[in-house]
Amino acid sequence: MLRGLYAITPDGADGERLLRLVERALEGGTRLLQYRNKSAAPAQRLAEARALMALAARHDAKLIVNDDPALALEAKAHGLHLGRDDGELAAARAAFPGLLGASCYDSLELARRAAAAGADYIAFGSVFPSPTKPGAVRAPLSLFAAARPLGLPMVAIGGITLANAPELVRAGADCLAVISSLFDAPDVAAAARAFNQLYAQEAAVR
Repeated sequence: MLRGLYAITPDGADGERLLRLVERALEGGTRLLQYRNKSAAPAQRLAEARALMALAARHDAKLIVNDDPALALEAKAHGLHLGRDDGELAAARAAFPGLLGASCYDSLELARRAAAAGADYIAFGSVFPSPTKPGAVRAPLSLFAAARPLGLPMVAIGGITLANAPELVRAGADCLAVISSLFDAPDVAAAARAFNQLYAQEAAVR
């Protein structure tokens, strides 16, 4: 499952619009979905996470909750993703039975610590300038080769488009985490298909 497009939900979408967008992404072949909504109240976040879990089940997809272990457990999500300031990975590993991912930014050392703490995958980025986080530190593409000996799937995040994605796959990224280029596309399902097709083509020859 940890290959190809890794869709991350956009901030600011109302609940009904969010579900419509996600359903289109799933119809286009998205099988990894991260729920990220830092501005909503807890009750809304739980309702949305549960609704996304139902959608994911219909499409044989995995739902990963960003930065909220309690929500991931309550919604019975398939996975949990934590950043540097979201709590200890080892504690999350002990409490959460599903997939555990860790943001490692531009740091190979953070990736090593994440692997030692029991993470199932690691994420590097921002690999390109990101409209979602314009001030984010840039991660060199050489990190993917340097982290390969850790034996964990690697996610690239930040400013990824269909135009620049091939170099990420060639560099060793296993997943392409995309927000704007997917959910702002005129046809979300078509964009999802295009990202997965591109990944498959590039991964076949790397």
